[in-house]
Amino acid sequence: MPYHEIMIRPMREELTRLGVEEARTPEEVERAIKETEGALMIVVNSVCGCAAGKARPGVAMALRHEPRPARSITVFAGADTEATDRARQHFTGYAPSSPSIALLKDGKLVFMLERSQIEGRDAPSIADELTRAFDQFCATQTAANA
Repeated sequence: MPYHEIMIRPMREELTRLGVEEARTPEEVERAIKETEGALMIVVNSVCGCAAGKARPGVAMALRHEPRPARSITVFAGADTEATDRARQHFTGYAPSSPSIALLKDGKLVFMLERSQIEGRDAPSIADELTRAFDQFCATQTAANA
């Protein structure tokens, strides 16, 4: 049974206030993947403490960095179950975990940060790892857009 929307709304808004788009259906996930030129970050959000204290704050810090992904979307595990399942289909070689953060470039997975890599760290170290991935996989698109 999905989480009640009233309970998770603040957790959703923590990312949408940053400009991260919600993808609540499988079609929205696929459209974001197909329509994004360059890097797309997908955040699998959740109600757990490591999402609240580590993953979402780490994403917020990382998104202040240049370069950054051309687009960022989020699905909510335990609420947007079909959208989450669809996103996870693109995380080839990784077991489902939430929270998690993936980076796709031109539709192909190039970076993955799983729950096991999130829960034992603090938000700044997660942001550091994300910004290193942004430097590696988003730098050329920023230069091309300049």
